[in-house]
Amino acid sequence: MIEFPEVICGLIASYACENKLLPWIDIDKLNWEGLSLNTAAIELLTNNPKKINWVYLSGNPAVIDLLTTNQDKIDWNMLSTNPAAIELLTANPDKIDWWSLSGNPAAMPLLLANLEKINWFNLSGNPAVIDLLTTNQDKIDWWSLSGNPAAIDLLTNNPDKINWSSLSRNPAAIDLLTANQDKIDWNMLSTNPAAIELLTANPDKIDWWSLSGNPAAIDLLTNNPDKINWFNLSANPAIFKSTKKEIYECLLLV
Repeated sequence: MIEFPEVICGLIASYACENKLLPWIDIDKLNWEGLSLNTAAIELLTNNPKKINWVYLSGNPAVIDLLTTNQDKIDWNMLSTNPAAIELLTANPDKIDWWSLSGNPAAMPLLLANLEKINWFNLSGNPAVIDLLTTNQDKIDWWSLSGNPAAIDLLTNNPDKINWSSLSRNPAAIDLLTANQDKIDWNMLSTNPAAIELLTANPDKIDWWSLSGNPAAIDLLTNNPDKINWFNLSANPAIFKSTKKEIYECLLLV
């Protein structure tokens, strides 16, 4: 049985919710390519099939039924990144893009069975394979690993190998970043859902293009609509509010 990381479990658990756009969002400003990436935009996408971007949609784990019934429209490179598409990928092994699959947190069984096909750059960012990375440290890409939320112990034990730009996007590294603010990449930090307190304390350092896609930044974005990047905001699941139970906070996925 596949054991998903907690963030993936929370993401998948939210799909049953019915989501509505927040009242202040102007639907005419939304970007349909960005929306095609949005895990909370399923109803809107389903109701506007001609506006769907199928390349981006192929990476959206919330629409696996739609992808399964439209396999001729799938982009298999993007699908290989999709944690909900393992059954579909397993049924079409000749279409798998192994570079993309190496970063897929749901693909561990496939990756372990095909070690010779792994791309170690992408694998180094995969939170589901930390044991494999720990036993193959000579193959690790430390830039990619620095963004891996499951790799904090490995990074802490190898501080000279940390890439601080990549670490700045890592939601599990907020204590380390707070203690080393001179090393922060603020553009990358603006994508980090765990960094809202730090960003709010340093508003002049916020990169609003990056922040527009940050699901934890919806209050900041609401109060600064003139600074929003609408492509990134369109991909942000926090522009929707669940009409059932609140969307699990693990939607703050990187």
